[in-house]
This record gives sequence, structure tokens and C-alpha cells, in this order.
Amino acid sequence: MEDRFGHLISYLRVSVTDRCNERCQYCMPQEKQEWLPRAGILNYEEIERVVRIGVGLGIRKLRVTGGEPLTRRDVLGFIRRLCGVGGLEDVGISTNGTLLANAASDEGAETVARHLVESGVRSANISLDTLDRAAYAEMTGRDYLPRVIEGIDAALAARMPSVKINTVLMNGRNDTGLLDMVEFARGRGLLLRFIELMPVSRTDVLTEENFLSAGRARKMIEAELGELKPRPDFKTNGPSSYFEIPGTGQLIGFIGAMTNFHFCENCNKLRLTCDGKLRPCLGSHLEFDMLEVIRAGASDAELGEFFKNVVERKPEAHEFRENYQPGRRMVAIGG
Repeated sequence: MEDRFGHLISYLRVSVTDRCNERCQYCMPQEKQEWLPRAGILNYEEIERVVRIGVGLGIRKLRVTGGEPLTRRDVLGFIRRLCGVGGLEDVGISTNGTLLANAASDEGAETVARHLVESGVRSANISLDTLDRAAYAEMTGRDYLPRVIEGIDAALAARMPSVKINTVLMNGRNDTGLLDMVEFARGRGLLLRFIELMPVSRTDVLTEENFLSAGRARKMIEAELGELKPRPDFKTNGPSSYFEIPGTGQLIGFIGAMTNFHFCENCNKLRLTCDGKLRPCLGSHLEFDMLEVIRAGASDAELGEFFKNVVERKPEAHEFRENYQPGRRMVAIGG
């Protein structure tokens, strides 16, 4: 699938739940979150059907997201089914890591992380904004830092082919710990990406006081470790720009949605929310109700046309720099 701006769409991010066991300030800060009713979200059979249709149209990479996807009941068996969809080349998961070290079942000692790897999951993107336990508890609303580190180590022990750490930059919250994150990632052989704060859930979070640009974070790291070498030859599926740290050869990435004006040029993704909205862009209010047409009895061919019509509506670039007002929280859209 190709949109009118030349974006080749091959990547689908699928949210399986709006629920999460944390309360990150930039995603879902309220304790009294109103969850979607069970009848209002796609069931596993509906999601799998959408994925199969998408694969028939050129989707090759799938990422399972939430909320926290591992909080949904029976999700491990469902992910195994998704990994078996013919034509998919890569299935990954985005998670906060708190549940990866848990037992996958009551019967055995196999961890959730190992179960995912054995099912065919090839990558885990794990959110970790700070290594300071008090700061972590303040930023996420939960004192779960030890559980996250256990989860990361469980993913490594399970030999997950790719484990990436995503760190959202927040001035005054985690800016003094950037080097600690670099050292943590280097010691475990992880790929670390620093991500600029975006006005996805709340505009009041994105203030001059809170915002830390990718460029400034890079300069802070360079002040201690030396000039970073650009590595345009190193690519992952996302929009990160990678740099090599002198002396160690470690690669770190920067995702600058707010300051990089070329950020959207190579976008290849769509998002399916847990309540069945197909979104052509995270930074746009455009979303199209797939759940409604599925439950109205649409055929596979009609759903294929639905996909194509959404791709045709994909904007050239996000609207985050244009006084964007969030329509709903990130936890309901999917990470």
C-alpha cells in the first residue's frame, strides 16, 4: 500500500488493550481512568482477521501494544497465533517490562519473555525513563523499577533477538540520568533510544519547562563522552536517528518528533486501536471505525478497501507542532 505522498505502508501497530498497570504522566496520568467496556474493544478473532487482511495488502511488520499489552487475559496464546500468520516477517511487542519476568503459566517456571520468544516474537521495545527508583515511581505512579529491570534481564535470558529501551526525555525529571541510561544499555548490550516528549495525552505536560529536545540531550551526552558519530547506515523500523559513541562503538538513537522537520518522510505505519479505530497517523485526529464495519458484517474484500481508503487519507506529516490538542489519551491509542 502506498499513500499519495509516497509512504509505503508495511507496518501495523495493534493495541490489544487500553489498560495499564502504570500511570505515566505523558500517557495516562489519572488514577480514575475510565476503561473501555469489553464489548467496545476488538476480540482476538477480530484483530487476527484485520491482521490477515492487512498482510494481504502488504503489511509485513506487526507490533503488539497497549496500554500494557501483557495485562490482557490470554494474550500470550493470542500473540502465538499472530506469529503464525503467513506473510508476516516480524512480530514485536511494546511493553513497560514489568510482567516479562513473571511465570507464563501456573504449571511451569517459563517466563513470559521466554514464552514470547518461543512463540516467534522477534523484538521487545521496553519503556524505561530513569534508573532512579524514586524518580521512576514519581514519573510512572508505581514503584516498579526493580520489576522492569528483572523483565529486561528475563528478555535477555530468553534470547529475545532485539531488545530496545525507549526513554522519553523530560527536563527536570530524567535529564541528569542520561549517562546512567547509556551505561545501563551498554552493559547489557541493549539499543537505547531517547524520545522527545509529544503532546499526545495532555498538552499541559509539554511545556518549555518539561521539554528536553533530542538535540540538547545529544549535546549533554557529548559533553561527557565526546562527539557522537552519525550512523545513517544503521536503520531500524522506526524514525530514530542513530549515533555511535566514540571508544565503545555503542549505538544510541534519538527520536525527535518535535524538532526534526524530516521526521515523517519515511513513515510506513498505521495504528489499530483496541476499540477498532484505524489511525493513519499518531499526530493527527484522523481515525476510522473498523469495529463498526466489522460487526456490521463487512466482507474481507470490503475491509481491504477500508484499509486502502485509510491509507489514502494518511497526512504528509504529523500536527504536533501546530497547537495540537489531544483527542484522547495515548493509552487508548496504543503505544
